[in-house]
Amino acid sequence: MSDENDGERPLSEAEKKRLQRFERTRANRRGRKNPSIVPTDLARTSAFAPRRRGLVVDRNFQKVYAVSNQSVVEVTGRELGTQHRDGLYALFRLRAHRMEIPNPHFDPRRPQQKGFGASRPFEVLYETRTTWRTLLTAMGLTSHVNNLGTVLRTFEEIREVKFRVYRGNAKEYMQATEQGRLPNAGFSDNLLNLIDWDGVSLDSNIRVRYGEWVRQMFEMKHLISVNSDVYFRLKSDHAKSFWPYIDSQPMYTYVDEQTLGELAGRDVAAETAEKRRKFREDCRQAFDDMVRAGGLKEWSVEMLGAGRVKKARYHYVHALPRQAELPLGEPE
Repeated sequence: MSDENDGERPLSEAEKKRLQRFERTRANRRGRKNPSIVPTDLARTSAFAPRRRGLVVDRNFQKVYAVSNQSVVEVTGRELGTQHRDGLYALFRLRAHRMEIPNPHFDPRRPQQKGFGASRPFEVLYETRTTWRTLLTAMGLTSHVNNLGTVLRTFEEIREVKFRVYRGNAKEYMQATEQGRLPNAGFSDNLLNLIDWDGVSLDSNIRVRYGEWVRQMFEMKHLISVNSDVYFRLKSDHAKSFWPYIDSQPMYTYVDEQTLGELAGRDVAAETAEKRRKFREDCRQAFDDMVRAGGLKEWSVEMLGAGRVKKARYHYVHALPRQAELPLGEPE
């Protein structure tokens, strides 16, 4: 008599955690029709400044962006802003195609290996294929040929930047760097690689291929779902910095001022009283914007502490119900 479990391999701890991440992503879809499927670290990062102008374009630019308990990302090459985040979220909204191409370096006579440098019969690539018109629509831009150059320039600027993503939290990163050590495991790569197009009419095709790190995030299902309809209705640059963090964590009902500051690339606690007041005004405008865009139903602010150590905590209620039963569309 055979055991009904014969032939079934028990899941490893890594596979169990991967399934748990996937289920959390499924549960977070919250009734969206066309969400952006975003690598987690890119949704909860401050690597995109909440502005479109006055960005540092010096190729020697280098800055570490840390969000407590979420992500540590080092950007080298130039400063990125809201327009670059818009471009990426439009691409992730249009989905990525998974491809397998023959590996010219594969030698079947060699024993199979695992990990970095492993030789396999096929290489896996991810790319988004679309038209200029569809891409402009996804970004909320007017379908006009004058906008093609703007979009292409945005993608080229993203491609010029190297992202070094560290595993672990900001505290571990600071402790390691203070001791002159390389902090934790990580990955260094460009987000975008190949960009090509077959014409300059609105219905011409454009293809954007992702870098190795983004490919690994898709393969490992390190992804979250962000309501891109709400995102592209937002007018405030700060709201676009806050919304992916808020929307990707449906069980959260509040966020502290310090975290919002980190998402905006600043240390609010170390700033002057005047700068903190201005930042709180930016936060109020951002939360109002998220309500107008249909992402939040309501919000309120609670002041904690007193005097110089007074801090703001922003409470909010999502406008959309959580619909865990809806399936998450995987990359093709």
